[in-house]
Amino acid sequence: MTKIVLNPGKVSLGQWRAVYRGGAIRLSPSADARIADGARALGEILRAGKPVYGLNTGLGKLATVKVAAADLTRLQRNIVLSHAAGVGHAMPEPIARLMMTMKLASLAQGASGVSPGLVGLLAAMIERGLAPLIPCQGSVGASGDLAPLAHMAEAMIGEGEILLGGVATPAAEALAAKGLAPLVLGPKEGLALLNGTQFSTAYALAALFEAERVFQSALVTGALATEAAKGSDTPFDHRIHVLRRHRGQIETAEALRALMAGSAIRDSHRRGDERVQDPYSLRCQPQVMGAVLGLLRQAAETLGDEANAVTDNPLIVAGEGSEGQAEALSGGNFHAEPVAFAADMIAMAVCEIGALSERRIAVLVDPALSGLPAFLTPTPGLNSGFMIAQVTAAALVSENKQMAYPASVDSIPTSANQEDHVSMAAHGARRLMPMTENAAAVVGVELLAGAQGCDFHRPLASSAPLEAVRSRLRQDVAHRDEDRRFRPDLEAAMALVRQGAVVEAAGAVALPGVGKAP
Repeated sequence: MTKIVLNPGKVSLGQWRAVYRGGAIRLSPSADARIADGARALGEILRAGKPVYGLNTGLGKLATVKVAAADLTRLQRNIVLSHAAGVGHAMPEPIARLMMTMKLASLAQGASGVSPGLVGLLAAMIERGLAPLIPCQGSVGASGDLAPLAHMAEAMIGEGEILLGGVATPAAEALAAKGLAPLVLGPKEGLALLNGTQFSTAYALAALFEAERVFQSALVTGALATEAAKGSDTPFDHRIHVLRRHRGQIETAEALRALMAGSAIRDSHRRGDERVQDPYSLRCQPQVMGAVLGLLRQAAETLGDEANAVTDNPLIVAGEGSEGQAEALSGGNFHAEPVAFAADMIAMAVCEIGALSERRIAVLVDPALSGLPAFLTPTPGLNSGFMIAQVTAAALVSENKQMAYPASVDSIPTSANQEDHVSMAAHGARRLMPMTENAAAVVGVELLAGAQGCDFHRPLASSAPLEAVRSRLRQDVAHRDEDRRFRPDLEAAMALVRQGAVVEAAGAVALPGVGKAP
């Protein structure tokens, strides 16, 4: 397997996606000098003996308490253990691995002052598949994701637990099993591991990648539903969308045209169809989904910057020139407001993907709108067909609406009002994965409904890409001539969406994504 070479500060969105999907990594050797320079600068600051937050002082409201030089190592261990106060379910391994890799890329830029040994251990843990068990609740998104990152840090010092082959194992035992020794933290190193937005950013970025897949799948199922309803492709005409000028709308319309190109179903009703205009859920797909694409791309830009950022505090700056002195700069890069805003944008986008998809399902099951048999069954009444599948989709859409309320507008003071405004980015980012799962399920229902609807048009065929998608679905799910258990069909269709098989089956058409912004 080709390893992803991480060049700290310059990791591409595609590389982060590959890390999330399980790609092997290695840190670029070009980072070695920056790490060493940062460690040397920290040594200079220590020798100067001036008070530096978290280096020789307490934290938060205790920043005015000076810590003796003899206690600096103990201070860092205490910081980690006291801050490892998370609760809730364990962070999923792929997201934990993404978080660790972001932390590695941040520390390797040399502005945190950590030792090469710390960076080396973190890199080794990632390469050897050691993901700490990290409770997912307990961060307010400033001062950094303290509690979750503390659980990562405690594993590095041999405390807490590590997932070894998916099994929670005492950290010291798991490290030893992979030939690694626990870290003894040097001055500032505990704080450097804890401070940062990597937990929130990893959750948000992982959800972005899942949202991208659901978005692309929904373009395919939207075209399939349009075919099933004998909808027009005129609303996807390029001339309409260039007048609107939105890049996402233009690209979305282009994809929909390509998905339907050459369809015999479409050709069959070009003449004699009395409908002047289709319902909005069919006709306005480029406008809605194009806006969704634009929002996801804005979020991608923000999260791409954040994933490459140094979000520690204080930051260690090496002196310049022969007279230059190293400095520790106290600031607020740990405040995750950009991540919170990006997460809220993703939430809105995911909510709309599902909402539009569910409305197309509703069109298909209504004979007055689709011209198809009621609830997509040949013998309605005796059979209920897709009646309750549409209800399930509606339920999931409403769940997503409730979860889409912005997290970034909330704040609560912490640390005796020293940390008096926080971002809530962690909560905003964590709620995205369930939302993408809900949206994927709705799109899965549409996949089933669209294919079922097109079956009624036989012997007419759809376009080559859409027929390839129907063929892929029919490998797992048969046409519904009469009622049978619905859940297995739903599970199969949802899996095709979540695994990217719908997009892959339509592979002849280039579908726009978050990484293709101009």
